[in-house]
Amino acid sequence: MPAKKSNKVAAVILTGDMGAAMHSKVPLPLHPLCGQPLVFYAIHTAREALGTTPILIIDKQDEQIKAVVEQAAVCILTTGERNNPLSQVLNEYSFDKGTDHLLLLRADMPLLRVDSLRQMLKTHLESPEEIDTPGTITALIMPSSRETADFFPGACCLSLEWLRGAMTASEDHDNLLDELVHKAAADGLSAKSSNVSNPDEALRIENRVDLAKAEAILRQQINERLMLKGVTIIDPVSTYIDAQVAIGRDTVIHPNTYLRGKTRIGEDCSIGPNCLILDTDIGDRCAITFSEAENAVLEEDVDIGPFAHLRRGAHLARGVHMGNYGEVKNAYLGPGTKMGHFSYIGDATIGPGVNIGAGVITANYDGEKKHRTEIGAGAFIGSDSMLVAPLKIGEGARTGAGSVVTKDVPAYSLAVGIPARVIRKKEESDGS
Repeated sequence: MPAKKSNKVAAVILTGDMGAAMHSKVPLPLHPLCGQPLVFYAIHTAREALGTTPILIIDKQDEQIKAVVEQAAVCILTTGERNNPLSQVLNEYSFDKGTDHLLLLRADMPLLRVDSLRQMLKTHLESPEEIDTPGTITALIMPSSRETADFFPGACCLSLEWLRGAMTASEDHDNLLDELVHKAAADGLSAKSSNVSNPDEALRIENRVDLAKAEAILRQQINERLMLKGVTIIDPVSTYIDAQVAIGRDTVIHPNTYLRGKTRIGEDCSIGPNCLILDTDIGDRCAITFSEAENAVLEEDVDIGPFAHLRRGAHLARGVHMGNYGEVKNAYLGPGTKMGHFSYIGDATIGPGVNIGAGVITANYDGEKKHRTEIGAGAFIGSDSMLVAPLKIGEGARTGAGSVVTKDVPAYSLAVGIPARVIRKKEESDGS
């Protein structure tokens, strides 16, 4: 009696000959969809369904896909010849010991759900007790997304042993899944089918119209998932949240807000309206209104806006307040610091409890290099002060309104004028 086959399955994702109708220099698998390249949806779905790293077949002319995917999948470049790309995988790749089945899916179907793949795998691997080998091929049947009565296989699971023999007669590169299903039927081999759980899963991205449809569907799914987990979204139709964004419970997202990239938002926050947040970490109980933040960090209890701008490297510590029309770039504002409106703080380290008046500017660029400004704890920077870096302002120091500070200011000193001069020094404890 032959040895019973195992139920070990390897996933293979096909990327070739897709997206000609995109009219783009960018390969279709790399077009962004809700904040990440299209191909990652197939990769993540396959990984979650099987718990293993999938194999990604890439046309030689689209080699740039490999650099983007990195370690998320095992990438195999095809030779560019007009034959079945699986033949090269079978010849070049050493599957894990005991692998008897392949799960094949396409990179242009981002709405395909893990549950649908798992159901197909279950159907494929189920066998009557008297049969040692599961069905030779099982197709995941999709209704056509082109308003026709046609059905097509959106994915399939098949016997690796049968596939090795079938490759010699397979030449079609464009419709590989369809061909394999028909080939199995013609050979009289055991075949099964499984249906998708949602018609949206059948959407194949062939052009930018399809991409927009997928974006709308995914955006609705993302918003609904967050709301069911305790996030309030006032107007889901006007709220755009990328797939990798995480939001804590009891946070409120107001209309016309865009949360992009790998943004993380804590609990009990208020974001929006009219905000753009990109790759930013936001702590609990923060409030952001009519503002923009990119590659920034906000600790707990921070409020900014309206019309504030946090640029790359901005770090606002706990309890910081940043007024309207302020901008921070590559700078740290210490706990409890208050930054008035119409101010720019760039390339600076600001201590705790500092007051930055309206219109304060750190002049950090001398025409050749960027320089840093350091301001000590409890300092008071008067309105319209210009701080010309490199510069250090000591703990408890003060600058007068309209001062142009070009030299360091000692701790607990008052500097005024253009250029600013120290006119008074005081002891920390004198209270003046």
